[in-house]
Amino acid sequence: MLENWVVVPTCLPVVLRRCHACGSGRFRANGKFRVNANHKLIDVWLLVLCTGCGDTAKLTILERVHVRSVRSELLERLHENDLSLAAELLQDPAVLRRNHVALDWEGAWRLDTDSLCHGEFRDVSVRFEARIPLRPVRLIAEGCGLSRGEVERLIEEGRVVSAVRLRGKVSGDFTFTLKR
Repeated sequence: MLENWVVVPTCLPVVLRRCHACGSGRFRANGKFRVNANHKLIDVWLLVLCTGCGDTAKLTILERVHVRSVRSELLERLHENDLSLAAELLQDPAVLRRNHVALDWEGAWRLDTDSLCHGEFRDVSVRFEARIPLRPVRLIAEGCGLSRGEVERLIEEGRVVSAVRLRGKVSGDFTFTLKR
């Protein structure tokens, strides 16, 4: 029987970046955008607030782009401060690279499972609703109600197998088989 697990984001992740005002390294995105048009060119930033002092920083989304090249639906979502658009843009690797930031997903996701792992043999499909980098060992431990050490031992014994590497981080869908 195939069980389905889903990794679901519960809020926006923390942006890891050094604050120039207080030195804190954590910013919280609240979904607000700053749109600035200068004649035919447009700049767009996602605003983030320092968790230490509340100072505002800007993450560049668009820079010196012709207004006519931006889809009207996107412009509307930017002006409406669309939270789901902020979530999409924070997951864009190009945006993260351009702004020299990383994301901390700790406490910003949950694992939805059909049920806890019962029985001797389980095939499990894990689906990610967002690109959240997580260790498969952590997901398996949480989904099966085991400690990470127990999951590591099961992997060593060949009782947890998968086509993906279970020792690193993954942010895409995968399946595994658990033999107890």
